Order: sequence, then C-alpha cells, then structure tokens
Amino acid sequence: MGGTPPGNGGDAAMPKTFYNFINSEWVSSVSGKSFTNINPANKDEILGIFPRSDDKDIELAVRAAKKAFGNWSNTPPPARGRILFKVGEVMTKKREQLAQTLVKEVGKTTREALGEVKAAIDMCYFMAGEGRRLYGDSTYSELPSRLAITKRYPAGVCGIITPWNFPMSLISWKVFPALICGNTIVLKPAEDAPKTANNFAKILLESGLPDGVFNIVHGFGEEAGEALIKHKDVNLISFTGSTETGKRIAAVCGKRLAKVSLELGGKNAAIVMEDCDLDLAVNSVVRGAFSVAGERCTATSRGIVHRDIYEEFIKRLVAKTKKLRVGPGEDESTDVCPIINEKQLEKIINYVEIVKREGAKLILGGNRLTQGIYSKGFYFEPTIFVEVKPNMRIAREEIFGPVLAILKVDSFEEAIEVHNATEYGLSASIFTKDISQAMLAVDRMDVGVCYVNGPTFGSEVHLPFGGVKKSGIGHREVGKAALDVFSEWKTIYIDYSGGVQNVQFQKE
Repeated sequence: MGGTPPGNGGDAAMPKTFYNFINSEWVSSVSGKSFTNINPANKDEILGIFPRSDDKDIELAVRAAKKAFGNWSNTPPPARGRILFKVGEVMTKKREQLAQTLVKEVGKTTREALGEVKAAIDMCYFMAGEGRRLYGDSTYSELPSRLAITKRYPAGVCGIITPWNFPMSLISWKVFPALICGNTIVLKPAEDAPKTANNFAKILLESGLPDGVFNIVHGFGEEAGEALIKHKDVNLISFTGSTETGKRIAAVCGKRLAKVSLELGGKNAAIVMEDCDLDLAVNSVVRGAFSVAGERCTATSRGIVHRDIYEEFIKRLVAKTKKLRVGPGEDESTDVCPIINEKQLEKIINYVEIVKREGAKLILGGNRLTQGIYSKGFYFEPTIFVEVKPNMRIAREEIFGPVLAILKVDSFEEAIEVHNATEYGLSASIFTKDISQAMLAVDRMDVGVCYVNGPTFGSEVHLPFGGVKKSGIGHREVGKAALDVFSEWKTIYIDYSGGVQNVQFQKE
C-alpha cells in the first residue's frame, strides 16, 4: 500500500490539498471538511488545505492501529530498530527539505529549522539503538530454585498530540520511543504545522514501516483531539502543550484509566549572580528569551538578577536586544521570527497591557510590527519589562512570546525563593563562578532541567526531559526515560523447585 501522496502536483497558483494518513493510505476526512495552513510570515500565502477531521476519522485510524498492533508488537525490537535506522538515513538526506517546510510553516529561521531537524534525526538514531537495549532485570528470588526477571512490553495503541512550536522534533520525541517499544500510533499534529507531520509520515512509509503502525489524523483539538483522548481503544495519550489542555486530557483519560504522559508549560528563569561572566549571562538570556520568538516551553521568560550588577546587566541586555532583527525566517539576517498566528499574537499583546497596568516598567519593545515587510505577518518586538515583582502575572504566567521580565534580588537565598514562586517547574539556569552556589541552586530550584552558565533551553536526546509542579505529571521524555512512558513492565517468576512455594507461605 502507499504510493505518492496526493497534493504534490497541479497548478502552482492553487493551494495544494493534503490528506490524513491512515493504514499507509492518504485519505480525505470523512466529512469532507478542511482547513487552510498559512505562512505566519505572510498570511496571504496558503501552504495547503488539510482535512478537518472528527471522531469518524479517529475511529478509522484507531482501527488501523489496533489491527497492526499484533504483528508490530511481535516484531523483535532489533528489527524495529533497523527500520528506524533507515528512517534516520532518509531524514538526513531530506534535511534541507524538511527544514524549509518548518521555515514556511512555523516561521523559523533556516538555522533554527535545521537545528530542529537535526534533533529529530538524533532522536531517531538514539531510539534505533535502543532496539538492542530494551533491557529488563534478572535477580535472585528469596525462594530457592526460582528465577525472577522483568521484561518490557508495549502499552498498545498510543494517541500522540503534538504542538506547533517544534513540530518535527516533538513528533520524533514521542513517535520513535513509541515505535521501538512496539506500539502503534495515531498522531494528531498541531493544525498550525500539519505539513511537517505529513513529511514525517512519508519518510516512515519510504523506510518500510508496516501498514497501520503509524497514522495521522489532522484537525482541531475540540474535534479530532477530543475524540482521540476519549477513544476506548487508545491505551495511552502523550501530549505536549498548555497546562490547561493537559488538565483536560488528564481528567478525560482518568475516567477510563488510560495511561497519560503530559509535557506542559513553563515559566523559566535565569538567575544572574554578582560574580558571573556578565557578557555570557546577557548573551544567554537574550538567546533564551527571543530566539524562535520566545515560543518554546523552555524559553527564558524571567531574569532574576542580583542587585550589585542589576543596572549594568540591564544596560547590556537592552543594547544586545536592540541589535536583534525581527523578520521572516527565509531572510538569513533574521534573529527573531514571526509569531505563529493571530490568536497567539493577540495573547501576547493582551499580556503586555496587563503588565503595564500592574505597574511593571516597559523599557524596550511592546508593540506589534505592521509596516513594510511586517504588514502581512504576525510580528512582535522583543520586549523587556523591569521593576517586576514576584506576584505580578508576568512573573507567574506563561506568555509564550518574546517577552522578558527582569526581577531584582539582594541575595542568593532571595533568588531561589523568587525562582520557586511560580506554579511551573520546567527549566532553569544560574550564572555564577561559585561552584558551591551553583550546586546549591541545582539542588534547590524546583525544576526538571537545570543549566549552569547556559540558557534555559538546549536539551540533548539521550537525557530525560520534563518538569515538576504544573509543568508535567512526573514522566520524562527522550532518553531512556521515554521507554518507561511507552512500555509496561512485566515481572516474571520461573519456579524450578518442583514444589509449591510462595513468599506468603514462609515463616519469619
């Protein structure tokens, strides 16, 4: 089955039509409804027309995944790994093409897009290798002539829901560990990045993944997403996105006792101490706050700066930020790309007004850009607020845009207290030359990922990623930790004593 997906030819002036991917076939939505995918750098440019799916389409995809599960789960993990190695090879050959889709679809710069594709390739190869390392444990039983072992088994049909900000890498973070563990998948990608998902499917198809193992259903959260999380035959939901949506998913899946993995929001901070390398701290905070327009869950949205260097830090921060160029991703001189869509842009604008009313001082930016090259896109200036207090909304709530709040503190102890005064706990960094202070910060900051003398982003695929508090529910993505999300442990006892024995029968 398979072949060339529809929508790749025709009149260049007409928007291309793309399709769901179910059982290795490209199919329209059952209802025939559709939605348009546009370039955030130029809203007049329609990148494609995609199916607006609902519960009927989810049913078809889940049915295909359930049917494929038996054969795929019984395929030895090293054989599954060989397919993933092939996927990695194909992705590497198509790296430039995949990156250009990201530039058009989510507005990233070419440099940022290439970096994201590299992260996806790295994840693919890492998980391919895990096909030889799906280790369990063997241990002595407390009873004689008895062997105790553990072994991983797949969770079943996995529903995966991914966001738009890192569509290629976040799909890879979830799909590759799910596949190597022997699961089958129904992916509901973000409606703002559907073409990237279809590119991903084409690579899996070309690499020889069996029919029905991986399926895509496009659409909106309240329609396709809701149907996916409610489906009785979906054993696991893995979601990356907002905390509010994560709560909804957890509640729905809890009612039917489906397994859930949630990677949610962040309000990440960089603590800047008085003994730091100031240029390093400034450069790192600027990169952390404004690259990819601040639209990452690990973006640096708070700077917690020691009083002794506060004024100099602000001076250098503003000077460095002023040099950033906002523009379309296709332009090689662009530093800050467009916001993903009008809704997200309006959210950022509203937050800026809220912050002003709360009494923080705007010292840079704060405006939507609308003139010249910006007239057809969703552009917002890099924005810095000072005189921010820990109880202000800008210091507590995720904005998901190029907006940075700077808070002043008098001591290391106050910096840690201010850092932990949010409901989020994803990523954090501290800039200091004092190793004792750095290690104390690592111990005391309520986060899942810590950096010393580096920005709050930049995770590596062989290490676990995730947060605490309202940034997640305890699971970790990527690295070997991801295997625990997409597999179930089975404990096995093999008794060769020839008699009936059990630990409960033993006398002390």
